[in-house]
Amino acid sequence: MTSEIISFYKDKTVFITGGTGLLGKVVVEKLLRATDVKRIYFLVRTKRGEKMEARFESWKKDQVFEVLLKKKPLALEKMTPISGDCCAPDLGISDADRRILAAEVQVLIHGAASVRFEEPLEQAVVINTRAVRLITQLAREMRLLESFVHVSTAFSNCVVPQIQERFYPEHLSCPVDKVLDMHNSVSSETFEKMAPALMGKFPNTYTYTKALGEQVIQEEAKGLPVGIFRPAIILSTFKEPVQGWVDGLQGLIAMIFATAYGFVHLMLVNLKVNAPIVPADYCVNVAIASAVQIAKISKQNKNGPPPIYAFTPSESNLVTYEDLAGLCYQNGLEVPNAKMIWYPFTHCTRCPYLYGIGIYFYHLLPGYLLDIVLRLKGQKPMMIKSYHKVHEGMRSLLPFSRQTFTMDMRNTNEMWQTMSPEEKEMFNFDMSTLNWKEYVTCLMEGIRLYLFKDLRTPESVAQGKRILKRFYVLDRLLKTVLVILFGVSIWLLITNLVPLL
Repeated sequence: MTSEIISFYKDKTVFITGGTGLLGKVVVEKLLRATDVKRIYFLVRTKRGEKMEARFESWKKDQVFEVLLKKKPLALEKMTPISGDCCAPDLGISDADRRILAAEVQVLIHGAASVRFEEPLEQAVVINTRAVRLITQLAREMRLLESFVHVSTAFSNCVVPQIQERFYPEHLSCPVDKVLDMHNSVSSETFEKMAPALMGKFPNTYTYTKALGEQVIQEEAKGLPVGIFRPAIILSTFKEPVQGWVDGLQGLIAMIFATAYGFVHLMLVNLKVNAPIVPADYCVNVAIASAVQIAKISKQNKNGPPPIYAFTPSESNLVTYEDLAGLCYQNGLEVPNAKMIWYPFTHCTRCPYLYGIGIYFYHLLPGYLLDIVLRLKGQKPMMIKSYHKVHEGMRSLLPFSRQTFTMDMRNTNEMWQTMSPEEKEMFNFDMSTLNWKEYVTCLMEGIRLYLFKDLRTPESVAQGKRILKRFYVLDRLLKTVLVILFGVSIWLLITNLVPLL
């Protein structure tokens, strides 16, 4: 089979940052399984005292590689970890490793980022902006470089509701070079005080620093074969390498998990808004294919503007948050997990004020009571702390769930049209034909298997249904008692007030 994508990657040396994250792992897996790359270098940092070598050994055991290793048992021998840290000067890469990368790398995929929406600005600038400058400087040293993909986000310019595949420097209150100069010249405390003025209309430090990172590419990567990939909210894989694979509790995945767990019962979201969600494996296919297009475009016009590839749901096949919530809830009733702690009902509001009041009744009051029970049992209280994290996460998602964004995907769609039928099958990212019900089923199965650690079997489903039925009865009894108590309170209040009138 003749494939431009497969031919491009044959015997190529690739360098990836962010290879230990969800998207990075799936990129690595797909390159090793579907192409004949020569070698993949990827940046690995020491984490919580665990050295790079130990993290690499643990990384290789991830379930996402099971299909790959059955097909190509020696595939991971092509992986070479590079000790480094995107928060360190010069990325923390040794001179020896830097020389190797400069001499060998032909494809660079920069995906490392902090995805915490409320990260302090000083820290977010370091990893989401300064690291882009440092990786761009490294790219200039790579003598064989053919393609450089910078992974941004579809929300890097969320200060406008209609986002085109172009740069938006006009929305930055201060050019990126001045922001980085200030970051280097003032104290962390002073820089944080400047955050509101610097961020302007950006809702959080994540989107702001990703926008700054894009300006680094626009201003400092001229002459390089570079392009930008802007994915929307990435959830689990859909079809490959395994259905529903997820890697940790973050963002919307964490909210869906907490709801299925019976932990979260009030959500801050506009249900009528379109949900900008995309499968992880589709995202990876866009990233891999875009690297080929970037190389072609660079050869045609080396000094042209970097192409931008946005990836969001197709306008012809949209899904709302109401649709998503309904599909998740339906799956939870049909094949309930056995790890839930209460009946998984959820009410939604789009009003932050009502949400701020409602969480006291839905979450905090029950949380305090459960923490008291835990203390009496001699266990560590955890409910209130966990609820505070959930509420922070819910509020951080509000900018993306209170309004519908319209995102241009012209470049991505044109790239899809240039692909052969065989490539479209092997590197599928056609959102217009995605079956949302089937995908959400895979998503929920993945959450069940990889997060709840609850393998779906006839026995576990039957157990889940028994638990669901018991919690349903308890939930109805509790609500009935609460309604009666509320009614009695109102009646007593009225009867005590009437004589006074």
